[in-house]
Amino acid sequence: MLEINRHDAIAILNLKHGPANAMDLEFVRAVGDAFKELDADDCSAVVMTGQGKIFSAGVDLPRLLEGGVEYVRQFLPALDDMIESAFFCRKPVIAALNGHAIAGGCLLACTADRTLMAAGKGRIGVPELRVGVPFPISAMEIMRSKLPANTFETIMTGGATYTPEMALEQGLINKIVDADQLLEKAMAVAEDLGSIGREAFAVTKTHARQPARQAMAVAYEQFGDEVNRVWQAESTHAAIRDFVAKTLKK
Repeated sequence: MLEINRHDAIAILNLKHGPANAMDLEFVRAVGDAFKELDADDCSAVVMTGQGKIFSAGVDLPRLLEGGVEYVRQFLPALDDMIESAFFCRKPVIAALNGHAIAGGCLLACTADRTLMAAGKGRIGVPELRVGVPFPISAMEIMRSKLPANTFETIMTGGATYTPEMALEQGLINKIVDADQLLEKAMAVAEDLGSIGREAFAVTKTHARQPARQAMAVAYEQFGDEVNRVWQAESTHAAIRDFVAKTLKK
């Protein structure tokens, strides 16, 4: 499902859950737990990457439809916990996007301190509204925190996916690198950030991301019930079924 290796003081988190790293309940729980462990570990930095041509294709929609409302009730809190655990990890986190990072895959990529993407045909974006689901609370606030103000609403409400070049312009990623140098370049960034005093980095990162944590608390209070209701609604599941059917035809 995932694998953690060490290269000197750097932890390499490899996502290895099927061909697309589709996010089901077990996977998001495993990734969330891994970031909690790495936060408490003695590693200096974390590099997160996928396999093949896909970093992550996002939520496993067929599994969600199969599980129904009860599955959604378990899945959404686990999804929030995963991306919050990654986003608030006090260590430097570098996302090395080996290919497509779609929907939940994009959200996970954007939790990182730096996001590198391999040059090529991979795409990145958050088409949640095209699928028919609203953004989970933590996802919205993480993206608000990470994206430039002038591109935030366009990216979140437009539902587009972007080439690496377009993603760089929109502020979704920090750098494009040759695919065969992706891990090497990500490790170099990890070594650089990991060389900073750990306590100083941790305090500064926590301080920098505190507004997002506070915004999440307010948003959960104001919008949490509504978001959960829409995710559990039969009309939403019907929209997801239509999206999955159209996608399978392509």
